[in-house]
Amino acid sequence: MTQNAERKVKVRVWDLPTRLFHWLLAVLVVVSFVSGQMGPMHLHQTSGLAVLSLLLFRLVWGFVGGTHARFADFVKGPGTAIDYLKGRFLAIGHNPLGGLMVLALLAALLAQVGLGLFANDDISYDAPLSKFISKDASDAATGWHALLVKGILGLVALHVGAAFFYLVAKKDNLIQPMITGWKALPASLSAHSAKMGHPLLAAVLLALTGALSFGLLLL
Repeated sequence: MTQNAERKVKVRVWDLPTRLFHWLLAVLVVVSFVSGQMGPMHLHQTSGLAVLSLLLFRLVWGFVGGTHARFADFVKGPGTAIDYLKGRFLAIGHNPLGGLMVLALLAALLAQVGLGLFANDDISYDAPLSKFISKDASDAATGWHALLVKGILGLVALHVGAAFFYLVAKKDNLIQPMITGWKALPASLSAHSAKMGHPLLAAVLLALTGALSFGLLLL
């Protein structure tokens, strides 16, 4: 029996904090993009700091979260990516290519938020850290902040497009598991047991990263 024809069973893969992070980040990225284009700037600043809070949380959660939320589970070398493309590697959480996308999005968004912290709009808004650098440096950060939007939109389009490609072409629904936490896997993996990250630990971490991010306003 081929792998595609093998009977599937539902296995719990994604913990609640990882799923909430994914969807909250998606919403906040949209809010940040719209408010950055149309205003108001105070909303753009708030959503940007909220994004920073989530990104810092995800960096820590990548080491202390559930089994498949950890970087060690999905950050693989090129050999594993090639094996996956040739059908010799079965990914339970993020596949090796999806893992690269996660890293690319985290890096791009961290860079975007970092630049935004030093930006200005030449009218009435100065970002929290812009006062610590020269006006020329702030203007440069503003320019790069605007330019990087295009790169992030490209990554988001690639991410969403890949999810729908897997859904339509490969009959592999990657979206539903990120909502429910459960993923359809071959019956041979029915005994797979993934550790779930503790929601209380996630709440404490998010409170700390939120305090750190929004604390920048006090500077």
